[in-house]
Amino acid sequence: MDAYYSGLLTLSDIPISGGTVTVDRGSKTRRSLSVTVSDPRQLPWDAADPLAVYGQTLVASRGIRFPSGAEEMVPLGTFRINDVVGDVLLGPVTVSGTSMECAIIDDKLQAPTTTRAMGNCFTVIQTLIQQTLPTASVVNLTTGARNPACAIVVWDAGADRWDAVVQVATAMQAEVFVDATNRFVVVDSPNILVDPVAWDVAEGEGGTLISSARQMSRTSVYTAVVASGENTASGTAPVSATARDTDALSPTRWGGPFGKITKNISSALWTSVGLCQSAADNALFDATAANIQTTVDSLPNEALEGGDVLRVAHAGRRELYLAQSIVIPLTADGDFSLTLRGGKEDPT
Repeated sequence: MDAYYSGLLTLSDIPISGGTVTVDRGSKTRRSLSVTVSDPRQLPWDAADPLAVYGQTLVASRGIRFPSGAEEMVPLGTFRINDVVGDVLLGPVTVSGTSMECAIIDDKLQAPTTTRAMGNCFTVIQTLIQQTLPTASVVNLTTGARNPACAIVVWDAGADRWDAVVQVATAMQAEVFVDATNRFVVVDSPNILVDPVAWDVAEGEGGTLISSARQMSRTSVYTAVVASGENTASGTAPVSATARDTDALSPTRWGGPFGKITKNISSALWTSVGLCQSAADNALFDATAANIQTTVDSLPNEALEGGDVLRVAHAGRRELYLAQSIVIPLTADGDFSLTLRGGKEDPT
């Protein structure tokens, strides 16, 4: 664990007694850190102290240190320090922080802002991010580095800049977040049916599974999606399109025993029926996904990212899941846990 301030290393290899990094697809900041430092001398008093909250960052990693002194480390993220608390005499010092989406969230738009003249979708995302962080690395990792045209939209003064970034990414059927190496990455929306398996978690001899629990709910499960767009800045008429689950064998089929349950989504960036239809079709897969949360404790895999596809073999079944959240311990004795979403039988 190293501390930086204004890009300069201020404290290296900080001794810690505990902590976790949480990777969460459902959070606006993809990664968060909570770490305990035993030494009370590290409690900050001045603005420039290594663990103060005036722009200081912590860079976390986890791995193996061999007797020879050689190391194999996996990056876990760069975190802006947000809160520090501790006993001034005895310690410990607890530090919490979040990945650098937080800087974009804090920088609300100070004037009405339009996509006009910004370019295509990825270019708009890059521009909005680098207006706040000029040296930020913004990488397009979508298939074929997709960069579709972006409709003209205006965001009001005071609007959340990160919400605008996410809105544009959603319009190109993608996700945007800060990864473990501190890059802003734009990736295709995950699809459990076509994405490669990132990791196998299995019970029994040679497996990594320690324990698993399962919860099923009908909350947030739908049978249809209506996507609508209304954009006065583009001078286009309101448009909409509908996608329904029409698979006769699906438990969430429209008009089946599960019911008729519609999810409504909207964006000013959908300016045609075709764009609305594409958005509705893309959202339908996630909307009809079974709300099955499987919580797994396993041997650690620090390289996993939210949205990765995992194959879990347990209770005599082999199923595919999306990694929704990951809790990575910063010490050897901590618990590594996964919250997985969905659950499709592995066809292989």
